[in-house]
Amino acid sequence: MLYDTYQVHSDVLAPIRLAAEYFRGVLTQPWPLIANAPFVRGAAAAMELLSNAGISHDRPDFGISSVAIDGEEVAVVEEAVASHPFCNLLHFRKERSRDEPTVLVVAPLSGHFPTLLRGTVKTLLPEHNVYITDWINARNVPLLYGRFDLDDFAEAVMRFVRLLGPNIHVMAVCQPSVPVMAAVSLLAAAGDPCQPASMILMGGPIDPRANPTEVNRFAMARSLEWFDRTVVTTVPARYPGAFRRVYPGFLQLAGFLSLNFGRHVSAHWSMFNDLVKGDGESAAATRAFYKEYSSVMDLPADFYLQTIKRVFQDHDLPRGCFRVRDNLVEPAAIERTALMTVEGERDDICAVGQTVAAHTLCSGIPQENKAHHLQRQVGHYGVFHGRRWQSEIYPKVKAFIRAHD
Repeated sequence: MLYDTYQVHSDVLAPIRLAAEYFRGVLTQPWPLIANAPFVRGAAAAMELLSNAGISHDRPDFGISSVAIDGEEVAVVEEAVASHPFCNLLHFRKERSRDEPTVLVVAPLSGHFPTLLRGTVKTLLPEHNVYITDWINARNVPLLYGRFDLDDFAEAVMRFVRLLGPNIHVMAVCQPSVPVMAAVSLLAAAGDPCQPASMILMGGPIDPRANPTEVNRFAMARSLEWFDRTVVTTVPARYPGAFRRVYPGFLQLAGFLSLNFGRHVSAHWSMFNDLVKGDGESAAATRAFYKEYSSVMDLPADFYLQTIKRVFQDHDLPRGCFRVRDNLVEPAAIERTALMTVEGERDDICAVGQTVAAHTLCSGIPQENKAHHLQRQVGHYGVFHGRRWQSEIYPKVKAFIRAHD
């Protein structure tokens, strides 16, 4: 019923947004005498905000067609090298091959598509052979493929690591830090020859008890039954994943927006003023961010509920009782894989202390093969995106990978 109500609301607003886009086009024409009139530009800006107000459930394109290497543009081709009903392993293959480290970026299975890591990938590409987990919107996965839970996530990571071979480097961005550590721990305990050369955990909830945020307290304050009853719903019949139980992306987006509602309102007001003033460049940057931010995907209910319980309520990993298919996860078994953790000083989703806790759990890794970086003046997204990621965090990540390649 929840999803159906949202769908009716979306269907009703769709023609309004289309009409707003039409009138925006009309108002932005170079009409004689009135084209630059304040009331015309103001109306056009209002129409643009209204036309962009909707939510998209379609995965945006990464749009990475080339990369600059040594001053030369090298073509890049996106190709899926492995598939899973809930995820494709995407390779950014460069036309000119080089001897460089292979990095598997494990994107969060959250309300946003993996394209949110476009900036992360673009920064890595010139000097690395990059793969990424390209998660599929659960509402497009037919029921015949069964369920997908936290154990399935860890097993998918293990499968992709084995496929890419030994000595790769695994980078987990945010939420996947837990299943990635579980996967690497199980590979180490089994003496698997494909253990990664390094594991880089960026802003991940390894131990949420270390410094609880509002997100953590929200998860702790409610029972699992409350989450199941309140935010889990079924996919409407019109989609390929009809009747699959999901945590819908539109609810997760609403939750993220509510955390910093004032900041998002301020950003849209600034974009409105930029459009009125004719500052297209500033408006374009804000527009591009929110276009990506408002593209949402649904999560499999089993994965979502298990993450709430096992990661945020029971803290299975730091308590030493995390299991994958009844196999106990023992981070202390990791010896060959180097460990780097990255945290953001202003991260209000995964606060300082939660990720660095991985070093205590991975007691088998020699101290010289461990590194931690606390990035000043960045929040959650600044850990893997933006100017400080490019200029301050990435150089340290690159040096760590080179040191352990």
